[in-house]
Amino acid sequence: MLTFHSTPPLALYIHIPWCVRKCPYCDFNSHELRGPLREPVYVDALLADVEQDLPRVWGRRIDSVFIGGGTPSLFSAESLERLLSGLRARLPLRPDMEITLEANPGAVEQGRFAEFREIGVNRLSIGVQSFNDGHLQALGRIHDRRAAFAAAEAAHAAEMDNFNLDLMFGLPGQTVEQALADVANAIALQPAHLSYYQLTIEPNTRFHYAPPTLPVDETIDAIQEQAWIQLERQGYQRYEVSAYARENRRCRHNLNYWEFGDYLGIGAGAHGKLTDPAAGRIHRLWKLKHPRDYLASAGTPTSIGGDEPIQESDLPVEFLMNALRLAEGVPATLFNERTGLPLTVLEPAWRQACADGLMEADPDRLQPTPFGLRFLNDLLQRFMPG
Repeated sequence: MLTFHSTPPLALYIHIPWCVRKCPYCDFNSHELRGPLREPVYVDALLADVEQDLPRVWGRRIDSVFIGGGTPSLFSAESLERLLSGLRARLPLRPDMEITLEANPGAVEQGRFAEFREIGVNRLSIGVQSFNDGHLQALGRIHDRRAAFAAAEAAHAAEMDNFNLDLMFGLPGQTVEQALADVANAIALQPAHLSYYQLTIEPNTRFHYAPPTLPVDETIDAIQEQAWIQLERQGYQRYEVSAYARENRRCRHNLNYWEFGDYLGIGAGAHGKLTDPAAGRIHRLWKLKHPRDYLASAGTPTSIGGDEPIQESDLPVEFLMNALRLAEGVPATLFNERTGLPLTVLEPAWRQACADGLMEADPDRLQPTPFGLRFLNDLLQRFMPG
């Protein structure tokens, strides 16, 4: 039985699964919209879902909300306002909390940015991916270069200055020069935050069954090295493997994940992780994945797709696969606070990782070296059970 002296911070993730078109690289639970968007019905389901989960989080405050998808910005501000009002009536919410909404470039959505701000959304995450029309076509995106610029400009016009741009590299046929041009274009738009990550081929995607030709490792390495320098010179600090932020603009919601905080997940296929100090366990639960099944059962026990405890033997690597994504790592004391395990269970592997140059030899922090951050999978292997 695990021993906890407190519960971690709690975040809320809300999943809206529909999008205009499924991208060939996407392995998220997203579904092409075929027919009218049933916004009122889905909001009803989300509120029934959170009511069902209330006993799991009695008395706990929600510190951040992230509405992801799919393309949540397809929903109207009216529907999202009803959702947020319903959440406020059911859960204690932090007064100054971060509320993030994912959005994709497109003229219809951009006109809603000011409306989203008025209902309490204070952070946007805009899925630009590239500013190169050829690469956008290869990625199956429905927007072009002009729409990508327009989306960021619309965010500024709506006084939604705390926005993130999602940008990918290692795209089919992409050169170092093209990748750095994307970074320069992103910087010119002055986002508060930039998520910059490599395209990977995931199972059960169209790219998996018909793989494109991707840049070689040498090109990828050159992109990463030069993009990091370019971003740092412009005031963006790399605080996580794929995240760069201006001062005081780190994503609170994602930091909660990386620091092994708790999160409640509502919506089709949404996942949660909750600590139960009384039972001495941490468990993961998730909702039914397909929107049809979810809508038919939301608010009832049959909507739960699964509920499983994290095994004690898996907790060290579960914690570290999040915490070691942070360039500055975390205080060593956080391991015991968030897992209920003594820090000594990490000591042999930690010492070896330090000797191999993968972790900093500071007993008060669990922190990767720059080398360890670059080869994070190799570092985590040191802590795998068995």
